[in-house]
Amino acid sequence: MNKPASASRLNSSLASRKFQRLSLFVGKRPSAMALAMTISLTGLLSAACQDNTNSSTTGEGGLKLGTLTPSTGDLSSIGAVFPDAVRLAVNEVNACGGVNDQPVELVVEDSQTDPNAGLNAMTKLTELDRVAGVIGAFASSVSTAALPIAVRNKVMMISPGSTSPVFTEQAEKGEFQGYWARTAPPDTYQARALAKLANQKGFKRVSTAVINNDYGVGFEKEFMAAFEKLGGTVVNKNKPTRYDPKAATFDTEAASAFGEKPDAVAAVLYAETGSLLLKSAYQQGLATGVTVMLTDGVKSEDFAAQVGKTRDGKFLLAGAIGTVPGANGKGLENFTKLWKEKTGKELTPFVPHSYDAGALMMLAAEAADTNTGEGIKSKVIDVSNAPGKEVTDLCEAMELVRNGEEINYQGASSNVDIDQNGDVVGDYDIWTVKPDGKLDVTGTVSPDT
Repeated sequence: MNKPASASRLNSSLASRKFQRLSLFVGKRPSAMALAMTISLTGLLSAACQDNTNSSTTGEGGLKLGTLTPSTGDLSSIGAVFPDAVRLAVNEVNACGGVNDQPVELVVEDSQTDPNAGLNAMTKLTELDRVAGVIGAFASSVSTAALPIAVRNKVMMISPGSTSPVFTEQAEKGEFQGYWARTAPPDTYQARALAKLANQKGFKRVSTAVINNDYGVGFEKEFMAAFEKLGGTVVNKNKPTRYDPKAATFDTEAASAFGEKPDAVAAVLYAETGSLLLKSAYQQGLATGVTVMLTDGVKSEDFAAQVGKTRDGKFLLAGAIGTVPGANGKGLENFTKLWKEKTGKELTPFVPHSYDAGALMMLAAEAADTNTGEGIKSKVIDVSNAPGKEVTDLCEAMELVRNGEEINYQGASSNVDIDQNGDVVGDYDIWTVKPDGKLDVTGTVSPDT
């Protein structure tokens, strides 16, 4: 494959342009300043002729990627391990030749599950670190804050779990200019899957309780429509329960969601704050006989522990059921072995999605023959879809791309067939909380599409 012009020629040209601009500047300053600037320019020209420029806009230097995921905050119980998955993909590629003949660098930032913190971190990643791509964010609210910065700086974002349907609508309008994709399916599908599960369980009257952000409200609307279409009744449809994660207490919201004794409550929550709402419902005696239905954001044993136990040691959430995007890609078995071997950790939700997001970034950059966000954007659909040879092994995929062959990467999370809106479609695992607080996957459910 053809590579860019040599770094020395490009750097000499860049240095020359910098010299011309600074010469104009010097000409307007006193002689002492001019002398100082001339001395500094000598070092600039020398360094420029010797070193590669690491720039996401020129494509020179190695590929630089970032992660923007929650190591702290409301979703940290799930998201703290996501950088480990991306780092695993980066180390794997670096061990087999890197991207465009150079090693990949990874910069890790904590979104803190907070839009303001995420915005600041994305600004750092794009404008200071000069990354070409960002794996993240996880919380949809953080992605909403970070995306305008990514688009403005022509940086590709691939989220392992921002599932709000709002992103599909915005992508259809062209707001992201192609700099957005996700390896987890949008909640348009998960909401339908949860509604289908509620119907299969025989629930006729269901209420909702959701976090008041893009993720919660988008899910709520899709769930209500799907459940009613299946013949069910949403008892709080006209006054839905939406909680503010910054609130001090959640007693009123718990009473609103559980007070009319529905068969089930579809609770779309973040872990730290959502656990307080559910704990309040149990403490007020409102949850007796009501099945709690949960989603991807709280699938962890830590969440069950946060909600708490009865006096006799039984977990309050025992019997709760939920859905989560399933990981059923052709590469899952090998990835699971690699993950356990390299990290010693159990495979948790969205870890395969994080790995695949990093893999797609690197494959697309190699296919584009340039280490830029524009390059990744131009090839990410090509490497993730047919036509092309189906391949699960990341190093094998990289070698095929280096040789100019078309590939159809088959991920650990799914076949990652990304469409023009950056979406994938997937099936969902059904999970439940056991009396001892452990989680058990009991089956799968597919959305009606």
